[in-house]
Amino acid sequence: MNFKSLLHKPLVKVLTNKYVIIICVFVVWMLFLDGNSYLIHREYNKEVEELETWIDFHEKKIAEDKKTIQSLEDSVAIERYAREKYLMKKKNEDIYIIEFDTIRK
Repeated sequence: MNFKSLLHKPLVKVLTNKYVIIICVFVVWMLFLDGNSYLIHREYNKEVEELETWIDFHEKKIAEDKKTIQSLEDSVAIERYAREKYLMKKKNEDIYIIEFDTIRK
C-alpha cells in the first residue's frame, strides 16, 4: 500500500479535510488551552461547592444563635448563660470548677 492509495481511503479523506482539522484544533483549544477552558470551569465548580457548604454551615450556626438569643429573653436566663458559658460571677461569690477524670484504670 503506497501513499497515493492511502489518500483515497474515505477515513483519510475526512481526517485531512481542512474544516475537520480546524474544528479539531478549535475543540482542543477550547477544552484545554483557553482562559475559559473546561479544566478551569471544573476548578470553579469545586470552589462554588466548597463555598456553598461554607454558607450552609454558617446559616445553621446563625439559626442556632437565633434560638439561643430567643431563649435569653429574661435576665435570669442571661445570668445563667453567663455563669455557665463564660464563668462569670457576682462580686462577693466564689466559683469552684470541678473537673472529673473520666479515665479509669
